[in-house]
Amino acid sequence: MNMVIVIKILGVVIALIGVGYLIRPNIIKWLMGFFKKGKRIYFSGILRFVLAVVFFVAARECRYPWVIFTVGTLFLIGGLLILLLGPEKFRRILDWYQEQPMLIFRVIAATVLLFGAVIIFSA
Repeated sequence: MNMVIVIKILGVVIALIGVGYLIRPNIIKWLMGFFKKGKRIYFSGILRFVLAVVFFVAARECRYPWVIFTVGTLFLIGGLLILLLGPEKFRRILDWYQEQPMLIFRVIAATVLLFGAVIIFSA
């Protein structure tokens, strides 16, 4: 399968997640609560590492490789932060976010949607 297609599919999935978050911003709070339990936070860190590798491998084939490489770098940094901070510190960060007003969650949702659009355009 062509890596550009994989990146475009990931961009569409990320954009659709952003749309879902815009429609129902409480989903973000629910996901934060879900990942705070036990060692689940490590799953999101590992997922970010896998996505980073996919974006790094695909960057050469895309229209704007530097954008796709940058996205991969952001996923890599996110995965590293999750693993380096550890579950306890990350839980405190998620607790803080969960207490924020709904406007913040709508901004996060719009950012996710825009992030997906940039990926689709750059692939």
